[in-house]
Amino acid sequence: MLVNGTWSTAWHPVQAKDAKGGFVRQTSSFRHWVTPDGSPGPTGEGGFPAEAGRYHLYVALICPWASRTLIARALKQLEDVVSVTVLEPALTDEGWRFGNDAVCRPDPLNGATHLHEIYTRADPAFTGRATVPVLWDRTSQTIVNNESTDIVRMLNSGFGVLADDLVDLYPEPLRLEIDSLNEHMYPRLNNGVYRAGFATTQAAYEEAFADVFAMLDELEDRLDGRRFLVGDHLTETDIRAFVTLVRFDAAYYGLFKCNRRRIADYPKLSTYLKRMLSIPAIAKTVNIDHIKRGYYSIKALNPNGIVPVGPDLPFAPR
Repeated sequence: MLVNGTWSTAWHPVQAKDAKGGFVRQTSSFRHWVTPDGSPGPTGEGGFPAEAGRYHLYVALICPWASRTLIARALKQLEDVVSVTVLEPALTDEGWRFGNDAVCRPDPLNGATHLHEIYTRADPAFTGRATVPVLWDRTSQTIVNNESTDIVRMLNSGFGVLADDLVDLYPEPLRLEIDSLNEHMYPRLNNGVYRAGFATTQAAYEEAFADVFAMLDELEDRLDGRRFLVGDHLTETDIRAFVTLVRFDAAYYGLFKCNRRRIADYPKLSTYLKRMLSIPAIAKTVNIDHIKRGYYSIKALNPNGIVPVGPDLPFAPR
């Protein structure tokens, strides 16, 4: 991680832990907003007006949080408005690294080798972890935001007429239900798999394991007679669920020891995944090879770096 702007130690998955040995995720540090006119956003920070070509996303295809933003960007037809650089899937001792192949390209804006250099360019005294996604402003030469929840909502409504107004991932009549399900699902499933995988005590692991499968059971029941999780069309809650579900059998089931059942063993969740993957804007953000290579590069969990050949995923994009 970075300490006062200097990389201090080899990357490690356990950012912090609680008294029971449970995994604690770092709070995002940059919480500014892009709005149609540059006025303050929900966190009270403004000054970033919507402009085509001004903003750039740094992402990794392994990361569910980063993939949320890629899906929102595609669904809102902002791919020609907000540019993207994909980082390498395998985590190095200095965290996320820029690549030089057909998918993972060099940093086009700052000439960085590792993502942490982007953080210190924005804040030379930054202390913390360099995480994805990052929304960068070319004009101000700084990070606008590194919280996926904020970035998804910015992409949904912050770019005004530049985005497709026929798609609304956070419709006003459904916001209370969306927020409620998001808040319920995040600690139990989205972060629950990480709490299981990175637990440092048996008790913390078993607590997280129970939460993960209780939430999966709830979602299976919720999808009885429903196409999507809230209302009758896709919302940001579906994006939040999808990015975890699509990684589950390939990574969380084995590496994170969430091995009671696979998503393939849930009939309604499996159908739901296929439905989500039938949407081209979503399917093109999924790279199972990057997901497996990325997660199985975590030395604390897989010191030999062997990437499993399987499993066969009946719902995976071809």
